Amino acid sequence: MSGKVRAFLELMRLKNVFLAAITVPLGAHFAIGNEWFENYLPEVLIQTLAVIFFIGAGNTMNDIKDSEIDKTAHPNRPIPSQRIGIHEAKKFTWALWTLSITCVLFGVFRLNSNDMQWHPLVMIYVLAVGLMISYDHGPKTKDSGLIGNISISIMVGAVILYGASSVASITSTLAWWTAGVVFFTNLAREIIKDCQDMESDEGIRNTMPMKHGLANSRMAAYVIIMASLVCLYVPYWKGPFEFGQIFFQIPAIMTLITLNRPLYEGKDALVAGRIRAAMLLGLIGFIIPMYV
Repeated sequence: MSGKVRAFLELMRLKNVFLAAITVPLGAHFAIGNEWFENYLPEVLIQTLAVIFFIGAGNTMNDIKDSEIDKTAHPNRPIPSQRIGIHEAKKFTWALWTLSITCVLFGVFRLNSNDMQWHPLVMIYVLAVGLMISYDHGPKTKDSGLIGNISISIMVGAVILYGASSVASITSTLAWWTAGVVFFTNLAREIIKDCQDMESDEGIRNTMPMKHGLANSRMAAYVIIMASLVCLYVPYWKGPFEFGQIFFQIPAIMTLITLNRPLYEGKDALVAGRIRAAMLLGLIGFIIPMYV
């Protein structure tokens, strides 16, 4: 039984779930500071669970869709390794969707009970569901390469805004700039992952590396990384932080700007890992100035 549980958790992809789990309270924190912990802890925690279940369902749907591709590209994943059957994975997906929607309804009830704006919470969730369904089902944007990459990145960046909306503070400029950082870094990472999987995707997907070549795609990813650095910089230029506090973003900045060499050398797996690390470092760099 424990082996089956581990397989289901692997199907959800715990690294992605962990990043989602921290970005919801971060979105709330960037929006209203410590007030969320003092006054809105249940609301934020429940919406954190909503996102965890949502991303888990999406990742499971993705693995079901890619079960044939993964026999070659990722044979150790739960489905191609036959640790979990397709039917089991589908039932697991429905269970995760049910839990996620229940959490959203709880959030709507709590916000409405406190005479707070609940519409942004629902709108962001519905947008994310639409993007998720269109990604793996109709019109299957995942197979369209860059459009699919953008869809996934919007969903990832929207988690920050979802956290802000869980405390009815969607207008926070810091939350929006943070979402921009997450969107651009994730978009660059998705393109690099397509470079990494180019051979296994042949004949199945029409990705950016297939259309424009590996070198051009890696160059485009680096330009997108530079866009994320702009979003990283603005809160220290326009506020709410002081310009000198950009010092706390040096680890994230250095991790990103030094990716040009491994990109040139075609070290896609290394680059994808460093982008994920830089995203986390960037979030930490936004948290520290709020306390010093």
